[in-house]
Amino acid sequence: MLDATHDPARTSWVASANTHTEFPIQNLPLGVFSPAGGEARGGVAIGDAIFDLRAALEAGLFSGAARDAADAASGHSLNPLLALGAGARQALRQRVSDLLDAKGSERSKVEGLAARLLHRAADCTLHVPAAIGDYTDFFAGIHHAMTAGRINRPDNPLMPNYKYLPVAYHSRASSVCASGRDVRRPNGQRKLPDEAAPSFGPCRNLDYELELGVWIGPGNHLGEPIPVGEAAAHIAGFCLLNDWSARDIQVWEMPPLGPFLAKSLQTSISPWIVTAEALAPFRIAQPPRPAGDPAPLPHLLDAADQAGGALDVQFEVLLLTPEMRASGATPHPLSAVHADVLYWTVAQMVAHHTSNGCNLRPGDLFGSGTLSGTGRGTEGCLLEMTRGGREPVVLPNGETRRYLEDGDEVIFRAHCRQPGRVSIGFGECRGTVLPAQR
Repeated sequence: MLDATHDPARTSWVASANTHTEFPIQNLPLGVFSPAGGEARGGVAIGDAIFDLRAALEAGLFSGAARDAADAASGHSLNPLLALGAGARQALRQRVSDLLDAKGSERSKVEGLAARLLHRAADCTLHVPAAIGDYTDFFAGIHHAMTAGRINRPDNPLMPNYKYLPVAYHSRASSVCASGRDVRRPNGQRKLPDEAAPSFGPCRNLDYELELGVWIGPGNHLGEPIPVGEAAAHIAGFCLLNDWSARDIQVWEMPPLGPFLAKSLQTSISPWIVTAEALAPFRIAQPPRPAGDPAPLPHLLDAADQAGGALDVQFEVLLLTPEMRASGATPHPLSAVHADVLYWTVAQMVAHHTSNGCNLRPGDLFGSGTLSGTGRGTEGCLLEMTRGGREPVVLPNGETRRYLEDGDEVIFRAHCRQPGRVSIGFGECRGTVLPAQR
């Protein structure tokens, strides 16, 4: 639902928010941060600053449902707030928006408390915003599934179940890290198709995967599936997600049970939860399926979800190599892609995940699967971009890349832009590759 918090005419007395490409007052994403010398607590991104929910509570700026929500969000994890559901998030969002509104009735009082309420974001440490009990990685980017399938299985690129259910696997929650943490090149058993036997050593084909992260809200009880038409109530918000992938380890270990050590080395996420409420103006219809594709089975089909269950989000991937960094060059754009490449909606993922009675819990995390388009420059990973390493990417300075090299930094960004609306962003998801541990 759209309300005053989405009003494109609303501005903030926090001046940096009014020209900010990521965090204007129409966004207000939630996160967990530590101010310089302080302990972790919940906050809201506004321009170049972070609004301190604990400090605002202590200043008596909340009451009623907004106070309950702020209290739940003021600790070292947002799980208590996620458990409360959409009503609590909406109450908190409305109150914070009013407090930061340039024309708000309490502006003089709140602005007078700015030294207590606002922290310069550049001086703070950002954390994973919730304790993740479970992390499930989907495979909903159909063009990635097709292209990667052709590289590995030219005669059978897409498995027969793909168009009937949102394919996924359970990944490793303990190795999910906030943006900015370096990723160590993993050691492992690796065997390429032309090698007679496996060997153990550093990954030779390290890759990134561009994905949309999904934060789960209230969840469900064990044995009680979530109908697809009710799934939106369990989707709290979104982030960027980099599913780092050791391709040479992956191709050897996958049969017969699927990804394991090639994927659990680390997953990087952007640290802000862009709430479902913030994205309300950017809901779009799920693209129609190609002619001849089967319709979703009844438990995965809902008219309202098909009409507005997809997101109008544009993603981009950039690369900064050590040589580029040394020369002062800016990160090089590798690809850009829209979220409409997802074959399944997030609500369908939730419904399928719980269709057997599996319980989701507040703070669980989904990955959408790699976001890739059909043309050059829309690939969500180097596996696709280099056609399995056979066609290296040539960078502007003459360097080439088959896969990632030590010192390379991968940067994800995403924005929602529509005429007549204030654009909002997700913040960055960054990670730099460190050499393997010897």
